[in-house]
Amino acid sequence: MSEQTLSLYHFPSCPYCQKVLAYIRQNEIKDIELKNIMEEPDFRQELFFLTGKNQVPCLVINGEPMLESNDIIDWLVQNK
Repeated sequence: MSEQTLSLYHFPSCPYCQKVLAYIRQNEIKDIELKNIMEEPDFRQELFFLTGKNQVPCLVINGEPMLESNDIIDWLVQNK
């Protein structure tokens, strides 16, 4: 399988983000760039450009956004 570029847009107080982040920590997934949209306005702009909204969590897989925490975790289970 080819290496994928992964970024996770999130913010700390979002319970759905915490669910995804907990899965990432528990499974020691290291190759996901974490982008906190509350700390970095540029990340918020990137997310809006990609999806047309500021919904988090958003996992970007090789430039393609995936929303919804359960879908993200399902993808990670199958691909990581």
